[in-house]
Amino acid sequence: MNVILFHSTFGLRPAVHAAADRLRAAGHEVRVPDLFEGQTAGTVEEGRDLREKIGTDELLRRAIHAAAPYSDQGLVYAGFSLGGALAQNLALGDEKARGLLLLHGTSDIAEGASVDGLPVQLHVADPDPFEPHDWLNTWYLQMQRAGADVEVHRYPGAGHLFTDPDLPDYDETSAEQTWRTALGFLETLRGAEGGHGGPPGV
Repeated sequence: MNVILFHSTFGLRPAVHAAADRLRAAGHEVRVPDLFEGQTAGTVEEGRDLREKIGTDELLRRAIHAAAPYSDQGLVYAGFSLGGALAQNLALGDEKARGLLLLHGTSDIAEGASVDGLPVQLHVADPDPFEPHDWLNTWYLQMQRAGADVEVHRYPGAGHLFTDPDLPDYDETSAEQTWRTALGFLETLRGAEGGHGGPPGV
């Protein structure tokens, strides 16, 4: 599959490249745009400052610009936390999107959003202060009403960004389970694409 993977509010950290390499090792073509243009954050607060300095509209513009050259191929949009929110926005607006893989983050759903059975997989800590239960229940119902085929995987006791080994949130067991499940999801999408043996053309 052709995957575009967006980083979190911490920026394009080594964990994002490691995740991309893991997906590439499974035969997927992966791109990891740097929406912060070289800047990274060491704390949540620094990340918020960076995000606010750039602005939500500009981040979305950068994400769209990064995806545009490849969208005709049928992208799987993926992202970590903030990157997941951006990935969701792009996937719901791209009729050729093949799937949506959300790691630790979701976004508001635009009024009137509509997709035709878009496969969506969300991995989230339980509980997660950034993705509370009431919000996730509402999000799930809204995504279903929009026409998405949604599955949610919760990880009790894990921190918010539990797949990043360089952050205090890291939970090795939950992270490995997430990647096993996510790789299975992508393999299912690849099978649905045509059932041929190798990865699709770049």
